[in-house]
Amino acid sequence: MQVPKGENCQVDMESKAGDVFGAEDARLTGTAGVTGILAKLGLPKGFSASVAKEWLDRRRVSIRPWASFADQRKFSKPRNFGEMCQRVVKNVDTYNSNYTFIFLGLILYCIISSPMLLIALAVFVGAFYIIHLKSLESKLVIFGKELTVPHQMSLAGGISLPVFWLAGAGAAVFWVLGATLFVIGSHAAFRELENSEMEELLMEPV
Repeated sequence: MQVPKGENCQVDMESKAGDVFGAEDARLTGTAGVTGILAKLGLPKGFSASVAKEWLDRRRVSIRPWASFADQRKFSKPRNFGEMCQRVVKNVDTYNSNYTFIFLGLILYCIISSPMLLIALAVFVGAFYIIHLKSLESKLVIFGKELTVPHQMSLAGGISLPVFWLAGAGAAVFWVLGATLFVIGSHAAFRELENSEMEELLMEPV
């Protein structure tokens, strides 16, 4: 094998260095950059930000305009229980992405308004991160079984459970579920169906 000498060697080394840094820059930009950073931190692949971003993008594309969603002129009392059920089924199908963001907003509000819950979440994330780093250094085995990612999350949950209990996480979960059911249920029951949806219902066989 011929080894480059003199100026040829210098040019060759500079071109290789440029290729290395160019690849590194490309890898650390955009979504690939976030994934690369998470990989450097040692987080499992299933927790990549690209997965969450892709899911949110799909929801954002299918979201209905908020002005139409909250148009008060489109709300009325259903005439009977059957009409209310029809509205709920159709509106949940039509506005499912809007309802999803309402649910996420209620969760975010609950977390921000409760400092103790923020601390509990921080303890859970920290415990899981430490356990996962330990598993990367050497396999963690309990009762003869290697700890997988779900097992590591369960262990972190058990460690942070007292903090969640002190933070009133149970009450927060019930509050979020109750508020979500109230907001979404009220909107779905009182939001009038669009004309196209009414025609579709009338055309359905009895």
